[in-house]
Amino acid sequence: MNDDNMNPHESASPAEPGNESALRRQIEDYYLPTQLVDAIMEIGGIPAASIETEIGIGFLDIADYSLLSRFLAPRENQAVLNGLYTAFNQVLKEHGGYLNKIEGDSIMFHYGGIIDPHVRNLEEEEARRYIARELFNTCVEMQRKCALFNAAKRQFLAEGATTESREVMQKALDIISGLRNDEALSAVFGALYQIRVRIGASIGTVTIGNFGPDGAKQWDVIGEPVIEAKRMESTAPIGGLRISKTLYDLLDAGGKVDEYYQRFRREALAFSSHYRDIERSDLFRFSEVLLKDKGNVTFPTYKVQVAAQLPEAIAKQVELLLTKGPHHTKQIMKILDYYRGNKYVISAIEDAFRKLEVVLRKGFILETMYPSQFQKIKERFDGDAAKIAAHVDSEFTLFDLLDRLGKFQDIVKQRRPPGDAPEFISYDAYMADRVRQVKDQYDATKNRMVQRAYFFNVVYPLVFDSIETSILERQRSIDDLEELAGA
Repeated sequence: MNDDNMNPHESASPAEPGNESALRRQIEDYYLPTQLVDAIMEIGGIPAASIETEIGIGFLDIADYSLLSRFLAPRENQAVLNGLYTAFNQVLKEHGGYLNKIEGDSIMFHYGGIIDPHVRNLEEEEARRYIARELFNTCVEMQRKCALFNAAKRQFLAEGATTESREVMQKALDIISGLRNDEALSAVFGALYQIRVRIGASIGTVTIGNFGPDGAKQWDVIGEPVIEAKRMESTAPIGGLRISKTLYDLLDAGGKVDEYYQRFRREALAFSSHYRDIERSDLFRFSEVLLKDKGNVTFPTYKVQVAAQLPEAIAKQVELLLTKGPHHTKQIMKILDYYRGNKYVISAIEDAFRKLEVVLRKGFILETMYPSQFQKIKERFDGDAAKIAAHVDSEFTLFDLLDRLGKFQDIVKQRRPPGDAPEFISYDAYMADRVRQVKDQYDATKNRMVQRAYFFNVVYPLVFDSIETSILERQRSIDDLEELAGA
C-alpha cells in the first residue's frame, strides 16, 4: 500500500499568523489530557503534594506487530496504531478510566485516585470493588475491540466517539480492510497477519501525583502495584488477560467472576465453541508467575480467557496454514507449542487435523515420553502395531499427550531444596554429616541435570518433530494430488 506525500512540517490545523497565545492554547489543548485538566478544574487547583491511594492499573501491549507492519508504509503504521489507541481510549472513557501514557506499542491506564470523580464519594471497600469491576470490564472490552478490528467489523467504530475520533478509527479500519481484500494477501492474512494484544492488571496502594522537573511535569503513579501490573502484562496470554490474585479476589467477592463465567459460557454455547463446556477454573486459570530476576519470587495470578470462539479461530488458522504448503508448517508448530496447555484449543486443532487427514503417531509420542508404559501396551496387544495404534489413539487425545509432556517438563525443572544443616555436636560428627549431605545433593543434582538434558535434547524435540512430520506427510500428499489433477 502506498504512502501519501505530505510536508512533515505542515500543521494539521494552523493557528492564526502572529497569534502566539492562540497557538499556545492550541498546543495545550492538543497535548494535555482533557480528563486530567477537567479533574484539576473540578478539584480547584493543582494538587501540591503526592498522596498514597489505592488504584487499579492496567497495561496493554501489542504482541508481534512487526509481521503486519511489513505490509504497511510508515504513515499507514501510524494510522493503524492511532486508530487502535483511539478505540482503546474510547473504551476507557466509557468506563471512566484514565489513559496514563503511551509508550511505543504499549499503553498504561488506571482507575481511582483523586482525579477519578467516580470514587470520591464511595466508601473504601465500595471504591475498591468499583475500581476492580471497571478495570476488568475495560480489559475484556479492549480485547474484544482488537478482535473486531482484525475482522474489519464496523462495530470497531465506537458510537459515542467524537467525529474526529471516528475518522481516526475509520482510517485504521480502511487499511485493515484493504489488506483483507487484497487478492495476493487474503489467502494467508487471516492466518498470519493479525494484531494480537496481551493485557495485565493489578490493584493496590500507590503514590500518585506530580513527577519530573519544572517545565516537564507529569501526572503519574509509582509503586509495587504498577510493577506488578506490568509483569502481569508481560506474561499474559496473547488475546487474553492476566490479573493479580488481589484483583481476582475482589472480583470474586463482588460476584463479577461468576457473572463473567456465565456470560462466557452463553457465548460459547451460542457459537457451538469447544469452550461451551469450559470450567470456571479453566476460564480463570490460577498460576504462579516466577520472577527469576527477583530471586525466584513468585506472584499468584489468574490467566483469563476472553474470546469465546478462540479454539475455532485457532483451528481455522491451522487449517489455512496446513493447506498453504510446507513453508507454513513451522507456524503451525509455534501455535501448538504456545497453546499446548489449553485443552479446548488443542482439541479444536486435533479436530482440524482429523478433518484434513493428518495421521498423528501418538504411539511414537507416548513411547518417547514414557517407554515403560508403552512397553506394557505392546505386551498387552502382542506387538500388533495396528491394535496398539488404535488403542493409543482411543485412550489419549493430543492434549493428553501434550499435557503429559508439560508435566514431564515441570518435573525436570524442579529444584530440590537444600537439606537442613545437621545439629552441631562436634567438629568430626558435624563434618561427617555435611560430607554425606553435600555428596547426596551432588548426586541428586547430577541426576536432575541428566534428566533435564534428556528431556530438552531428546524428548521435547522428538515429540514435536513427530507432529511436524505428520503434517508434512499430509501436505506432500495434498501437493501430489494437485499435481495429478493438473497433469
